[in-house]
Amino acid sequence: MLSYSLKGRNLQQFVIEKGGGDDQLFFGARTTSRLEAEIALETEQGTNEYRMALTHVAPDSLAFAEEAFRFSRHDREGSSDWIHLPMPAQESGLPVAAADSGQRSRRTARTLLYLLRNCATFQFHDTSAKASLNMRWDESENARMRSDGGNLAPILLHLSQEHPRRYRLITRQIQRVLPVFEDFDLQSTGGKVLLRWRARNSDNTFGPHLTSDGSLRLFCLFTLLNLPGEMLPDVLMIDEPELGLHPHAIALTADMLKSLSVHRQVFIATQSPLMVDAFDVDNILVASLKDGATDLTPMDRDEYRVWLESGYQPSDLWLKEPVG
Repeated sequence: MLSYSLKGRNLQQFVIEKGGGDDQLFFGARTTSRLEAEIALETEQGTNEYRMALTHVAPDSLAFAEEAFRFSRHDREGSSDWIHLPMPAQESGLPVAAADSGQRSRRTARTLLYLLRNCATFQFHDTSAKASLNMRWDESENARMRSDGGNLAPILLHLSQEHPRRYRLITRQIQRVLPVFEDFDLQSTGGKVLLRWRARNSDNTFGPHLTSDGSLRLFCLFTLLNLPGEMLPDVLMIDEPELGLHPHAIALTADMLKSLSVHRQVFIATQSPLMVDAFDVDNILVASLKDGATDLTPMDRDEYRVWLESGYQPSDLWLKEPVG
């Protein structure tokens, strides 16, 4: 929500697209009149903090009731004072603060704007006939991958021309899971390109309509996880990356995620025991239902030490229900 609102500076459009203000609040506005959030973003110099409160307003929207930010340096004790933005407001005041405030607060606001805008959520579930993946795309749509992977073809065309080693890495990774795959066949016609690929031992090429759902998701996921740094957001959230993938592909995907996490912060939501077991207990948050709400709790290694030392995997704890 923050990334969307700050990129276009339009919270109201986000609320409309997501069903109205009532739908954004826990059990609706009658139960929850106010949504609060606080985010801390670490850099080498210090901690950038942002907090906000949204309240339900007529006819059915949300408005800012509180918005503040601050920067606290690592080389100084204590935390800085909060800088409060004018309230109430329909849209975030952070872009205005980044342009008009005093030098110190302007720098902090600009840093927060950059970090919050540079977060992206990816979900490659839609592979239907009308999905974006099935469309021809302008070949210039190659700066960043869309959240649904729709512009995969121009992304791959750009990589093949500007980052050939990276492109070959992606095709080799796909071949490890899909042996019939030879290469992509990306031909620009009138400035537009459609996703097509070639099979081994065949002269035919295949479009997305002749490609399995799992293979299309594989193409999107492996491309995303092997993009050059300048094409990646700082924070990636990936919803169910294992969906439709072969078990071997899940293990390979987990390895790529761990490699990527050295340079980027990555969150994944998964229901796959194979995916869970690919990660250390210290990296796992368990989602549970508590009083009608989702509760995210880290797995405590000490609490489950006996299980783990007896040879159980994290997914065993999950499936046997001492966890979650």
